[in-house]
Amino acid sequence: MSIQSVDATIEAGAAHYGADEKSVRAYLKEGLRRAYDLGNRGPIRFEDDGKIHPDILDAYSRCGFYVFENVLLEEELADISADLQDIQDRLPIKPNSPVDKHGRPALGADHEARTLEWAKPLSDPLGGTNFANGRHRVKLIEPEAAADAPADIVLLVVGSLQFSEAALRVYGHPQLLEIAAQINGEDFVPFNEVLIIKEPGLGAAISWHQDGTTHWDSPDLDEGTHGFNFMAQLYGSDPVNGVWVIPGTHKMGKLDIKKIADDAGTERLPDAVPIICGPGDVVINNRQLVHGSFANTGLTPRVTVNFGFHRRSSVVGLVGAGFHSEPQVYSEERIRERSRMIGYAIDARHQRFPNETPYVYRPFIESGESYHWDEKAKAEIKDYSLLDMSI
Repeated sequence: MSIQSVDATIEAGAAHYGADEKSVRAYLKEGLRRAYDLGNRGPIRFEDDGKIHPDILDAYSRCGFYVFENVLLEEELADISADLQDIQDRLPIKPNSPVDKHGRPALGADHEARTLEWAKPLSDPLGGTNFANGRHRVKLIEPEAAADAPADIVLLVVGSLQFSEAALRVYGHPQLLEIAAQINGEDFVPFNEVLIIKEPGLGAAISWHQDGTTHWDSPDLDEGTHGFNFMAQLYGSDPVNGVWVIPGTHKMGKLDIKKIADDAGTERLPDAVPIICGPGDVVINNRQLVHGSFANTGLTPRVTVNFGFHRRSSVVGLVGAGFHSEPQVYSEERIRERSRMIGYAIDARHQRFPNETPYVYRPFIESGESYHWDEKAKAEIKDYSLLDMSI
């Protein structure tokens, strides 16, 4: 990402804020500077014994996120791009429409689970609402979209692994799964998966929040209790289209974000920094970190292949939070069924990249399970997101 291209998108992004243009520009530039000063980015590195390099773990613990650079291959990015084009071609012509622009059955039209999250262009659809137990309490500024902008845009594709084999193969990335095992334990379990689409001049905001609901009052709460997300970037992310975080807040328990904003007198929270990525970078982001993203008033799109994992001990036997799936008890059987996506992902990736050593998921060794990605498997995973495990 060149300095010139970042400067251009910052200028374009700030211009949408009218009288606040100067202060928004300063905020974006200062956040960018501090982001690069954090020392929490670089390639995936393991030591000779297979352990994650301690410098990475230290920086992740200190900041709550780490940018792994150049993780995805050029051919992977091309695969994701092709799947994205297919998904966008199959979207409903408007919310709840059963058909796409070609008159065909639209993506997700025959699914029981919700598959798409819509928003008004440049809006903040969650801020100030009761969604997800009211965790998005700060309403972000909603810049005015262009006169010819569509009435509604798709912000999230939910249960994305059933719509994109390229995303499924990213989910099975051996180094990322090894990181998940070393951080959450070898018996780590899935959370949920989405494709985040934020087109320039259209992409909606996601208001400041901390993920996680169920464990804030637990005496055993620590910095990893609510798990983490991987965020793989197709095009990269910049200060205008990317996620912003407040480093270190993953260790502070449940914070009153509304008070932080009120005390600051602005939605642009002090101490926040943007997560800066190039194409193919993958971020590990602690779910307890205060984070959010502004409307994409810039020049470049952000498309994120987003997927998360939990510790088994944080999930098993728990009644779920109820906003990613129905609030049912997360039994070992439910966990086993949901974890099959890991098995399918590992095999799908091995078929695409046969020279790569596949990851071996310990629970499958103990149970003797094996999974093969084929047409039968594709049919079986329809609506798999009904089994998402939200804590």
